[in-house]
Amino acid sequence: MTQVRFAKFMLTWTIMKMPRVYTQAARAESVAATRQRIVEATVTAFGEPPEVTLADVAARAEVTVQTVLRHFGNREALIAEAMSALAAERASPAGDPSRAIRALYDQYERRGDANIRLLGKEDAEPHVKCLMDRGRAMHREWVEQVFAPALDGRPAAERDVLLDLLVVATDVYTWKLLRRDRGLSRRLAESRVRQLVERILR
Repeated sequence: MTQVRFAKFMLTWTIMKMPRVYTQAARAESVAATRQRIVEATVTAFGEPPEVTLADVAARAEVTVQTVLRHFGNREALIAEAMSALAAERASPAGDPSRAIRALYDQYERRGDANIRLLGKEDAEPHVKCLMDRGRAMHREWVEQVFAPALDGRPAAERDVLLDLLVVATDVYTWKLLRRDRGLSRRLAESRVRQLVERILR
């Protein structure tokens, strides 16, 4: 095969392959978008009654229950994925409290009121209590990660005290107290929390 004929062959082969590549890429993007829509629907359902169901999530995401199951397998896996997505919203590098508090308050501004509504139901509804327990554990892990440089190396008892105080300072109830009860602007609320964190760690 001459170089010219080989070049023509390769060009033809490439052109024939391109639609398949584009189709595969488009399909992958569509699958990812559907999965993200299902996760977002689950997160939204957290803040509204009744208990999160596959049927409710499917309706919110405008897909079938079978599609939800195909992506996640079961309800528990779906909820775990949604909780991970919530944790990712506030992900911040360790040792940068101001950036961490800003990311946290970004989330509270979007989801804080729904969280407060859920917290008011946890004593009466076991599934909500389970969800809130997961959220509390995730928040404590977030605090440990974000403030690790300031906590590491301290005596265990002192570290536990500081960790408890930091969890309280950054809790959604503290956000509610400053933003909703006191009526402070977000800027002032964040400033109060930053000052509180600085004093705790001083």
